[in-house]
Amino acid sequence: MKKTQITASATIYNTLSELPKEDILLMNKAIEARKKAYAPYSKFYVGAALLLENGEVVIGNNQENAAYPSGMCAERVAVWHAGASFPGVKIKKLAISASSTLKTVDQPIGPCGACRQALSEYEIHQKTPFKVLFMGEIGNVVLVDSLTSLLPYSFDSSYL
Repeated sequence: MKKTQITASATIYNTLSELPKEDILLMNKAIEARKKAYAPYSKFYVGAALLLENGEVVIGNNQENAAYPSGMCAERVAVWHAGASFPGVKIKKLAISASSTLKTVDQPIGPCGACRQALSEYEIHQKTPFKVLFMGEIGNVVLVDSLTSLLPYSFDSSYL
């Protein structure tokens, strides 16, 4: 039997103000998007902002529906908006912020499994990793250099 150890690498910042200016600006776009999310059922608001290689910033936020859970996560709203509006333009960075009206979200909230898979598809397709920053509404900010840190052994078209 061969045993392999998988490791993930992340940089953890204590506060948003510790990040480079470009990352603070991108996270602020995610925070703005979060504040416009439509989450009347879960009361959990998520915003995402993508920085594209052409300098464009594309945002997304979660959109819930009474036919719960047929809504959509912020990350997939943003990445599909980018794919529709700027096909073929690579993603450089993704920032995510989450909050709730039920409690203070003081832990970094990474993408859900479905979003990790969708984001991984874009990273694999563009053949270039992109950075992912995520936080709650306050507190630490996590930075990973690639989706592979969040989703090792990802499923892709090579298996089909």
